[in-house]
Amino acid sequence: MRKVWIPIIAACLFLVACSPRDFLTRRLAAALIAGSDTFKSTQEFWLRTGVISSKDYSSPEYLVLQRRGWITGANVPCSSEGQTRPSASQRASASQAEPCWDVALTPLGIETFRDLIPNNAAPSRYFGVPAARRELTGVTGVSKDGNFADVDFSWKWVPLNEVGSALYSGAVEYNSTVAFRHYDDGWRVVESSAARSNQTLEDALKNALPAQ
Repeated sequence: MRKVWIPIIAACLFLVACSPRDFLTRRLAAALIAGSDTFKSTQEFWLRTGVISSKDYSSPEYLVLQRRGWITGANVPCSSEGQTRPSASQRASASQAEPCWDVALTPLGIETFRDLIPNNAAPSRYFGVPAARRELTGVTGVSKDGNFADVDFSWKWVPLNEVGSALYSGAVEYNSTVAFRHYDDGWRVVESSAARSNQTLEDALKNALPAQ
């Protein structure tokens, strides 16, 4: 009779010693990814008005703002602050360089950005606008190797406002792979640089690829 109770007692002790986080299931991986500060951080779009380079004015984000009629730009000479008496070669290079753009919000742009711009942003002409947040759509695979694991997951952008809808499509899904590590209190998602070469969550999101 005593022999019957030995396996039961051993099983109970094993269950008490183990935490639900000791077993890296897809469900646990999804909860840890979605609950991490890195994943939950809001995506901001940084808008600069005033004089900007031609390269910045022709960037994909600024082209979207132009097509929406939110900004307008006029050709202006690029600033040469801090330079005195430029040489002949410098003047020749400046004349061949692309002009800069003096960017301003249109009336429609002012109406769109009015409630999104911080009150103290006007003097600086450079401000961040909360545009989108991430939404986890699923964990597609877990590959474990001892105390380390790679987790494949998919996610998409959820626009927070009209600006976010213009810049971040909610219809596109992205695929990422992130490293996990097992500690004394269970599995954790790696959010900063680790001893191994596995991708951190921040790098995983930066290197995300659109789903096929």
